[in-house]
Amino acid sequence: MRSTLLLIAALLSLAQSPVFKADPPTKCDSCDDWNQPREPFRVFGNTYFVGTAGLTAVLVTSDEGHVLLDGGLTQSAPLIDASIRKLGFRTADVRLILNSHEHFDHAAGIASLQRVSGATVAASAEAARALQLGASLPHDPQPTAAPFPPVKDVRVIVDGETLRVGPLAPTAHFTPGHTPGATTWTWQSCEGSRCVNVVYADSLSAVADDGFRFSGDGKRASIVEVFRKSLATVEALPCDVLLVPHPFSMGMDDKLARWQKDATVNPFIDAGACRAYVALQRKRLDERLAREKP
Repeated sequence: MRSTLLLIAALLSLAQSPVFKADPPTKCDSCDDWNQPREPFRVFGNTYFVGTAGLTAVLVTSDEGHVLLDGGLTQSAPLIDASIRKLGFRTADVRLILNSHEHFDHAAGIASLQRVSGATVAASAEAARALQLGASLPHDPQPTAAPFPPVKDVRVIVDGETLRVGPLAPTAHFTPGHTPGATTWTWQSCEGSRCVNVVYADSLSAVADDGFRFSGDGKRASIVEVFRKSLATVEALPCDVLLVPHPFSMGMDDKLARWQKDATVNPFIDAGACRAYVALQRKRLDERLAREKP
């Protein structure tokens, strides 16, 4: 009888969830591919993947409210909402929304997710400016990236700050380079007595608009040392599980295929993943800098 009442209460709670209203869809060459649906799943403990085929969104849950990291495209937001509900949670219970970096493919869905949840959005000062503007900042390596719906009431945080939602305690590590406000987030997730360090490492790729030089060009100062510091920051983090903004950059399809073959071994647990990720991006930065030389 008690279990039946609990089930009825849960169904009523879900039925009373606010109706999701997405913003107009973002248009780009890769948007349709990125926004293909992906089945949500538990990564480890209270950490879940709720994103799309090509865009990561992460839900970290607790009985006192949830944390959501990234919102994808505007048209990703309803899929993220649906994935959260499919896992048995409510988007209305998200208390905090965090962002990896302030480009449209990771930030455009945040405004509608904030509206439906009433969550606080928190970001670095640089990222907050871009989120509230709804566009990349002029000194972003990709200042012509597509605009996105502005986000209201962004709470500005400092490097190393730990935010709280009940027992949840995500910590910000500023890792500028890919964008001025780029942020890597860390937290712990536990299953029984086993706890792991989860790193949601921001994009560390040296990608830019035509004409932009990471090494500086007289008009812009070099950001090479800033970028190298960000690489070193991620490399030094305690890291058992690595997640990144684009699933293909962490070999997600391969990991899920391996997990399906052997459910006893979680392929996302890899103590060397952060170091390998940084090594690849450091190599690509060096190659980019070599091309920038006269």
